[in-house]
Parts: sequence; structure tokens; C-alpha cells
Amino acid sequence: MRKVFTKLALTVLSLGSIAASAQKNDLGAWYMYFGNNKISRKLNLHNEIQYRNFDAVGDLEQLLIRTGIGYDLTENNNNVLLGYGFILSQPYVNGEKKENIEHRIFQQFITKQKFGRFNLQHRYRLEERFLQDDFRMRFRYMIGLNIPITHKEMLPKSLYASVYNEIFLNFDSPVFDRNRVYGALGYVINKNMRIEAGYMNQIQENRNRGQIQIGFYNNIPFNKN
Repeated sequence: MRKVFTKLALTVLSLGSIAASAQKNDLGAWYMYFGNNKISRKLNLHNEIQYRNFDAVGDLEQLLIRTGIGYDLTENNNNVLLGYGFILSQPYVNGEKKENIEHRIFQQFITKQKFGRFNLQHRYRLEERFLQDDFRMRFRYMIGLNIPITHKEMLPKSLYASVYNEIFLNFDSPVFDRNRVYGALGYVINKNMRIEAGYMNQIQENRNRGQIQIGFYNNIPFNKN
């Protein structure tokens, strides 16, 4: 398994090298941390930080911080969550960088299903977006799939494939906001931690852009089991 981890590390480094020339190729890089930590038998704390760049590092596109409290309707399967997000964006407008700050309230429902090796997840999310000069609402639906490769289950020291598709729909015009398609290779470090390195293509009404993504997932419980 040490060889498997080494191969994944090399994959991450290779993706980083590709992203080094990202600005010329209109390819961005996202570095992400996701925490989903039990604080009681039914409650979980969600926390995430996403550092999104126009290139590999240094040219910030967006800094996103989200947190929330979730409740398990059924253990490790159906979860509802209320959360808050802070988003700092620095888009280019006519060649110059601008700064936009958004505060976001969101509600979501996640349900999981398992079919043999296939670990399926549906996420339904409603967002209330408080922008500097505007208020908007948006609905998001994501379907994701994790498939273990080196084991039949998502066990420690196993390699897996991950894919998802997510669509964003506005409550006002235009209704279609964007669609994201993602594919990655992941490694389960232990029962509470895993890493992924992959590629996401984001389709908007007048734009189509790729992103290299590197993510770390932490599910260490805060409560005593």
C-alpha cells in the first residue's frame, strides 16, 4: 500500500505541475479541506475551506469558507444541515481585479446509497446569497459516486475512483447558472481521513473552464465513541 500512496502523491505533484502553466491554458487550481466531524450521536459539525486560483498559486480567484451543523435522520445515511458561507471573490473585470464579498446561508439534505462496490450520494442544497448590491437564491443538485479499486470496500490504505455531476439553478433569470463534472483518484488514509486529486470542468452560459482539484477529507469525531 505504500507504493499505492506514492503513486497517488506523484499524481498530485503531476497535477500541480500541469496547474503551474494554468493561466496560459485557462486552467485553474482549487485546494480544498472538508471536515465532517461528529459532535454527538446525531449531530455533526461541517467545516470547509476552499482556496481557488486562476493559476497554480498566487492569483486568487476565490476564497470560500463554509460551516454548519448537521443532524442525522438515520445514522451515516440521511443528513440535514444548516450552514453559513463566507466567499471572497477577486474576478478580473476589463483586465483589472475587483473584490466582491458574499455572505451565504444554505440548507442541504444528503442521502447515501450503496450498490455492491458503488457508494452513491445525492446532495440537495438551497442557498440564500447576500451579495454586496444584490440578493439571490439558488438550488444545487449533486450526484456523486465513489468506487473502491484495490479493495471491495472503502477501507484504509485503499485506492478509489470518484466522480460527480452538479447542476446549479437560479430562482431568477437566467435559470441555468452552471454545471460541474468531476473525476478523481483518491486514497483512504484511515477510517477518518482521505485525499483526492482530480479534474473538474465547469460549464457556464458563456464560459467553459477546467480546474485541477486537490482535496483533503477529515471525519475525525469530536465526541467520545
